[in-house]
Amino acid sequence: MNSIQLRDLTKEYRDTRAVDRLTCSIEPGRVTGFLGPNGAGKSTTMRLVLGLDRPTAGSATVGGRPYTSLSEPLRTVGALLDAQAAHGSRTARDHLRFLAVSNRLPARRVEEVLEDTGLATVARRRIRTFSLGMRQRLGVAAALLGDPPVLMLDEPANGLDPEGIVWMRELLRRLAREGRTVLVSSHLMNETAAFADHLVVLGRGRLLADTPMEDFIDQHSRPRVRVRVGAPARLRAALLAEGYTVADGDGGGPLVVEGARAEQIGAVAAREGIPVLQLTDERASLEQAYLALTTGEAEFAAAATETAAATGAAASPTTPQEV
Repeated sequence: MNSIQLRDLTKEYRDTRAVDRLTCSIEPGRVTGFLGPNGAGKSTTMRLVLGLDRPTAGSATVGGRPYTSLSEPLRTVGALLDAQAAHGSRTARDHLRFLAVSNRLPARRVEEVLEDTGLATVARRRIRTFSLGMRQRLGVAAALLGDPPVLMLDEPANGLDPEGIVWMRELLRRLAREGRTVLVSSHLMNETAAFADHLVVLGRGRLLADTPMEDFIDQHSRPRVRVRVGAPARLRAALLAEGYTVADGDGGGPLVVEGARAEQIGAVAAREGIPVLQLTDERASLEQAYLALTTGEAEFAAAATETAAATGAAASPTTPQEV
């Protein structure tokens, strides 16, 4: 089993506890989004897993073993923490060849990952001439070099153009379908919502959530229904009589019913004999659910931003789901 296991993982820097007794498992076969405000401990946690720092207490293992005990680590864990880390004077091909030789990987893997990441045509160029997006692709190529069962990527979509973002999204999904363990740290909520199956959320070094994506959104948002009918006044009266909170939609559009599910509102309309023209369940976006959970956990949030976050989750448009 190639899961990442964190057990009471703790890291202190003088008077600061960057990671606070963190316990969770990152399992194979799914993409796990690793979320949290700046300073939440995400990067520190990834560094602890990769042996780049030592925990104050607790443990971090991959497949039951510390990363530092792996004789050929690229065959087990592929990681991208800093796209700027590659030496600028090397070519992309030479950078990957150096990594391959140091981990006793076949030379053919260099050419394969260059093709997979779209860098084959620029393989002879010096890395210092690369854009940020190209460096990100090179970092992903290095992470894939050993064909590892575990991938850890920190902000992999940073600097990518729209085509690159779509490529990254599909790559992450494919890796998970192949049964690999995929952990992706990101601040891009829309992108995380597009690729992640599961979420681990930190705040001030502590675990705030470890749950499937859909459950996370449901837990941190209030249901709402939009309904358009032939007799809105009759439906409004029926709903108010049952204790629902009903408001007019924008510009006199569909009725908006708070705290309800589409099947509940549809049942009331059917009982009253009111024709339904549109019935839509609405859910919060991942961003809104995330802000609802983490407001007050951000170490570097300005007061105005916190206020906006607290009210924005209720005021922002939600994601419709037709029934």
